[in-house]
Amino acid sequence: MTHSFDEAVRRPDRGGNLTLADSRVLAWSEWGPPTGDPVLFLTGAGMAGTLGFGLDHLEALDIRLIAPDRPGLGASSADPGKTLVSVAGDIANLASSLGRTTLPVVAFSQGAPFAFAVAASGTASSLSIVSGQDELYLAEFADRLPEQVTQMILHAQEDPSGFSAMLEGFAEPDGFYDLVLSMSSPEDQAVYGIAPFASAYRQALREGFRQGPKGYVLDTLAALMPWGIDLGRINCPVTLWYGGKDGSPVHSPDFGQSLAERLPNASHRFFPEEGGALLWTRARDILHELTAAGSKE
Repeated sequence: MTHSFDEAVRRPDRGGNLTLADSRVLAWSEWGPPTGDPVLFLTGAGMAGTLGFGLDHLEALDIRLIAPDRPGLGASSADPGKTLVSVAGDIANLASSLGRTTLPVVAFSQGAPFAFAVAASGTASSLSIVSGQDELYLAEFADRLPEQVTQMILHAQEDPSGFSAMLEGFAEPDGFYDLVLSMSSPEDQAVYGIAPFASAYRQALREGFRQGPKGYVLDTLAALMPWGIDLGRINCPVTLWYGGKDGSPVHSPDFGQSLAERLPNASHRFFPEEGGALLWTRARDILHELTAAGSKE
């Protein structure tokens, strides 16, 4: 499967920000027609919302793709008490500012736990999880995780302060990019490691870390701790997109199979010969299915 990402990695068409009730600022990047139907995109670990996807399809699908910076990342104010639930509240405020009570949501990688919290709060009309992180602390995954990941989870849950201090001590954007690339399969290295995508990914990480590593650290802590989300109460349509050649040790260990069983209204799209970069290699399919499902709600 051959792809050109020249269009997919262009800089945002516009940006925006919203001042929240506690005076924090929630910032975002956006692409597509300004009068299009809004679709919310929750990015992966450490990234500002400046790396989009499917940008060459937005006009035809009449989509306004909006990618917020989670608190402490990019241009969004830090929130020392950030949790999955608090971010879902921020997203609900963003939806309200757009004149919506619900809207379609797509999430990639570490964005998945936050997207599930958004859906559980009732803000998602439909949800697409692409190569998303799962509840890695579940007993059913204990023998499927690399030892290093298992130790990270234990450290985060047993000593959150110590885990945060440890992660802050070495987390920086260029090293993080190199780590992601080293853990990626050849299929994904052919996306993440090749120009122009590589430089756009690096830039999104540098912008994500512009306030330092704390925003990324709090996201990671929230993703590794018990989520406190009842997935069984998420009633909007959910599509799970996974590739069998996804080498990331912190995505779903069974490529979304058991996750689909925990959700009452889930469809599972599994591509055994593809990697985790489905957000970019299957962008049109993801956007088309997401918006079609959302319009039925």
